[in-house]
Amino acid sequence: MRIIIYTGKGGVGKTSIAAATAVKLAKQGLRTLILSTDAAHSLADSLNTELGPDPVQVGDHLWGQEVNSLRETERNWGMVQGWLTKLFDKAQLTDVTTEEMLVFPGMEELFSLLQIKEHTQSGLYDVLVVDCAPTGETLRLLSYPNVLNWWLEKIFPYERRLIKLVRPVAKVVAGGIELPSNDVLDSMERFARSLEDMQRIILNPDMTSVRIVLNPEKMVLSEAKRSFTYLNLFGFNTDAVIVNRVLPDEAEDGFLAKWRSIQKKYEEEIVSNFQPLPILKAPMMASEVVGLPILEELADLVFGDEDPASILYRGRTETIRKEGEEMVLELAIPFTAKADLDLMQSGDELTVHVGSYKRKVVLPKPLMGRTVLGAKLADDRLIIRFGQRLAERK
Repeated sequence: MRIIIYTGKGGVGKTSIAAATAVKLAKQGLRTLILSTDAAHSLADSLNTELGPDPVQVGDHLWGQEVNSLRETERNWGMVQGWLTKLFDKAQLTDVTTEEMLVFPGMEELFSLLQIKEHTQSGLYDVLVVDCAPTGETLRLLSYPNVLNWWLEKIFPYERRLIKLVRPVAKVVAGGIELPSNDVLDSMERFARSLEDMQRIILNPDMTSVRIVLNPEKMVLSEAKRSFTYLNLFGFNTDAVIVNRVLPDEAEDGFLAKWRSIQKKYEEEIVSNFQPLPILKAPMMASEVVGLPILEELADLVFGDEDPASILYRGRTETIRKEGEEMVLELAIPFTAKADLDLMQSGDELTVHVGSYKRKVVLPKPLMGRTVLGAKLADDRLIIRFGQRLAERK
């Protein structure tokens, strides 16, 4: 099965690009499901048809689904919610905010993403196109499976044994507070195991790739660079960048001339920041992108003769690793000639100059607060060493 995940800042037209991709894949005869995990669904509007929480056929070889996060929460977390509700009732916490505490931040989105695992294991589809929530929410969830897996392996076995020992006397010594039953603990474990399975699927570079959708604008580009760095940090294979709503060259004359000039500036910056990733362009369409015919037209303009189901790029353009007390950042440089190297660090942003090449990298948390010790070019990669944080040296 092939899985293509679309992400990007809210409002960039991510849903339209994802839907267009799905329409083109279905046209090729592939059984294609497009899945929206965004709480603010707009997929039904894009496809111009009614969708529900289960897959609905919308065309030949094409199905659509808008995941109901509340239903998925009940399925995956209902038993735990029931226990937490009783716990809060005992503690006399009954105001409206306690309802929000029954599900931890970000977990509803994770429950929605678990649909990826279920559809992959079902074998009903050839391709799964995922229209994710806006970048910020999506990236926040990427570390959850790692944390939960660590808890499951290191803490959970001992916690279960302790609860088993304490449960007979808990109501006596703890004011009647009910400890979680085995069913509740089993539910927690199933959820964590499911997340682990899902992570294996979406980190498989032969199966899954992420595509970033952006507009040629300053704030959108900054968000896209940040998400690209974090996707690399978490090990996701990003195989393309789609620049959406590009004005035609005819717009250089008249009312939109200034906008076209601004877009051209950022188009150049997009190339310098994301190469060697393929950079595809989606033009500003002359009418609303609603319905299968115009989505098919949009897909043809974006992909041309390229097969949207293929993995458009393999390999990590950024890697981060720890070496002793130092951290090392490696960047793929799309040329081999060595040239003068200049690095400038400002807050959480690193500007890299190599000859005429310029790239801005938004530093993830492991590198923030560290100073650059040195850099070198080797095998078309720029290797940058970062020292200890100031607080760690004291």
